[in-house]
Amino acid sequence: MHPYMMFFFFIALALGTSITAMSSHWLLAWMGLEINTLAILPLMAQHYHPRAVEATTKYFLTQATAAATLLFASLTNAWLTGQWDIQLMTHPVPTTLAIAALSMKLGLAPLHTWLPEVLQGLNLSTGLIISTWQKLAPFILLIQIPTANQQLLILLGVMSSLVGGWGGLNQTQLRKILAYSSIAHLGWMILILQFSPTLTLLSLITYLIMTTSAFLAFKYNNTTDINTLATSWAKAPLITATAPLLLLSLGGLPPMTGFLPKWLILQELTKQELPATAVFMALTALLSLYFYLRLSYAMTLTVTPNNLATTTPWRLNTPQTSMPLALFTLTAIFTLPMAPAIMALLNF
Repeated sequence: MHPYMMFFFFIALALGTSITAMSSHWLLAWMGLEINTLAILPLMAQHYHPRAVEATTKYFLTQATAAATLLFASLTNAWLTGQWDIQLMTHPVPTTLAIAALSMKLGLAPLHTWLPEVLQGLNLSTGLIISTWQKLAPFILLIQIPTANQQLLILLGVMSSLVGGWGGLNQTQLRKILAYSSIAHLGWMILILQFSPTLTLLSLITYLIMTTSAFLAFKYNNTTDINTLATSWAKAPLITATAPLLLLSLGGLPPMTGFLPKWLILQELTKQELPATAVFMALTALLSLYFYLRLSYAMTLTVTPNNLATTTPWRLNTPQTSMPLALFTLTAIFTLPMAPAIMALLNF
């Protein structure tokens, strides 16, 4: 793709998210989501491969269905209450429809089945955009919707955490593992959304940092499955030493950065008199931690087989820049010591 065209599509992505973030009218918010969807489609299909075309088609159909449902919910709310304002959606029927539509856009369980298949058909750069930037606009809308239906959000959060941890156990493809990781992390954010939106924002920021670091590390090593992780020691020994820290941080293992939002969410759940939910979420976090430990083991404690059908990695010089990877890695590893300052800044 021509650099000018790629720059234009990135500008359109930023414009769509900005329109959704700054709008209080449902029609403008829906328009921003549509601009986001139309801008990402050419980036997904730029590699002329059947898997990329299939992933683009699946993504388009899913996002179109979610957008149609969201527009129907906003029209129903305007018909029932006479209001187009996002924060004045008070009727339970359009509120439930809007939450379901935004959950489909985010990939929350049980509306998650498109996300692993779409990510598997894309390269790591486009998958990074799908897993990070494309989550911002639906989350902005979810935060603004009045959370009167608490049982629905708790159900979505618990199911997403369970499906995200359970689905990633038997995977060998890194992009599918990162997709199920995204589903599990989004479940934690949705669960606490109705009780502490600030804590949801903190969880979202830490998720974006850690996921970006993981995608950049895998992209730098040009690895897409667990078997090729064993060649990382020959390509980049320093990344081989730091990537397990990133993966364990994604799993929420203390004293890594990913432990911070999970610890605060469990603490908030106990304050809201939901001890059973807190225990269940802690147990589902162990499922996610297992496949992160599996990836760490494959990267650091295994040797590549002799018959691996890949290019000899230590003979090649990579043209990639390592500055973004270094910045996000340092941020993902050393954020937890700054937790008191972050909590004071966010007025916890």
